[in-house]
Amino acid sequence: MQPFTALTAIAAPLIRDNVDTDAIIPSREMQSVSKTGLAAGLFAGWRYDPVGSREPDPGFILNDPRFAPAKILLSGANFGCGSSREHAAWALAEYGFRAVIAASFNPIFRSNCVNNGIVPVELETGAIAAIAASLGDRPGDHPVTVDLEACSVATAGGARWSFAIDAEARAMLLGGMDAIELTLTRQDSIAAKREADRAERPWIYLE
Repeated sequence: MQPFTALTAIAAPLIRDNVDTDAIIPSREMQSVSKTGLAAGLFAGWRYDPVGSREPDPGFILNDPRFAPAKILLSGANFGCGSSREHAAWALAEYGFRAVIAASFNPIFRSNCVNNGIVPVELETGAIAAIAASLGDRPGDHPVTVDLEACSVATAGGARWSFAIDAEARAMLLGGMDAIELTLTRQDSIAAKREADRAERPWIYLE
């Protein structure tokens, strides 16, 4: 995965509560178990009209040319609810999203984001509304910054909010690592703990 330290980019406001994984990537759009080929199906039920076609619905936020290059997604509470399908995170990542700012996340979806290099940023509803309002009519002139090192979100106008994230998830994202790779960085500590345990309880370690 690509490491994430800080990102300044256009944010797309999809301010809806309970955006479930079937809305993020409908099951009909999952044609393989690969992480690729899913971006076109992202939000397909809302993005295209009629449903099942590839005719863009001009009323959907990602079909607005101003938000097409967005790499940050703004949304509401309980984002990523529903099934545990990892395809939802895969589709967001392949489309180009590196961060999702929401009032809350489904825990499994949050983990899937971290495992795929997407920063799940949890902020209060009022903060998200303020960020959305700051975008104005020219969002390209009013980018949003997600700083994982400082654990903060800032608007171009200077407003700033702090967010909390699990230390292990933060380490994975900063280093561009999955859980196994993160564990391997701790081999010296693991070996030291094993040797200390062996000295204390040698009967457990049968040669």
